[in-house]
Amino acid sequence: MSLSLGAHVGQQNLKMDEMRALWRMLDDAGMDWISAWDHIYEAPPAGGTVPHFEAVATLAALAMETTNARIGCLVFYVGYRNPGLLAKAAVTIDHLANGRFELGIGGGWHEWEAEAYGYDFPSVGTRLDMLDEAAELITGLLRCPDDVDAGLATTPDAEPIRTSHDGKHFKLADASCLPGPYNGHMPLWIGGVGEKRTLRTTAKHADGWNAAYISAEEFGRLNGVLDRWCEGEGREGAEIERSINLLFSMGADQASADAIEAELDNQWGPMASRIKGGALLGTPEEAVERVLAYHEAGADLVNVALRAPFDNAALDAYLTQVVPAVRKATNQ
Repeated sequence: MSLSLGAHVGQQNLKMDEMRALWRMLDDAGMDWISAWDHIYEAPPAGGTVPHFEAVATLAALAMETTNARIGCLVFYVGYRNPGLLAKAAVTIDHLANGRFELGIGGGWHEWEAEAYGYDFPSVGTRLDMLDEAAELITGLLRCPDDVDAGLATTPDAEPIRTSHDGKHFKLADASCLPGPYNGHMPLWIGGVGEKRTLRTTAKHADGWNAAYISAEEFGRLNGVLDRWCEGEGREGAEIERSINLLFSMGADQASADAIEAELDNQWGPMASRIKGGALLGTPEEAVERVLAYHEAGADLVNVALRAPFDNAALDAYLTQVVPAVRKATNQ
């Protein structure tokens, strides 16, 4: 079974021209996926001291700078934008990208930025209620009528599908979403590793599941949990694409790999052990084995998460050594 490879580029600590050049380089190098994240402040949190760009505008630029890779956000926090408006923004970006955009949503975690910008950041249970409700609402809005071709009505009197939703957190009143997705369908991703709520919502509504910064063993275990939720929802597990984001922390050689790991300890402090469990560490040879371990655990897509400043020599080694070796091992 083939494995897709991508890059999850945090839009922080980079000038826009630098980020645009990075996207183009990744696209030209054959990355299957390029994504951004949805933050207002930097990650890891540093009190809003690191330059950072907003996600929707960033993704519109990403759509225009690339031509091949699928693009998306892993993931939008449902508390920052009305889901109806988010669906409209997603369709707009999808048309800019000629059908390459895929929408991801999640329950959020960055309470510091939410507090700074005046957003409510309720309990995790409430945020997961919001996620389930938003997923249902967005799925309804992104449906297309049968007479829609490339997201546009083929006849002047085409009747759009209308969606109403009277939920606890979100409402729609006979709303339409025209044009629809460019290709008539936009995959919906849900991000998170909560096995009781998030994975059930994924099984109910999503086309893809994204986990971040967990070990291959834990990814495989949660993959099985998702399969069981799919069975309970009457879905085939194979209908849902599975992906993992790994913090890009490998080195071009042993010395640089050791230095990068030491910097991780310094940067993340008490969280370093957990973060390193879901990071791409070591030399290029070790990185190949780690990527393949996630594939064996059920990943269809492995993304390296790039946070500037990163080691350019290591990224070059990843693209020229690790990627070809992984593609060869997975018969691509």
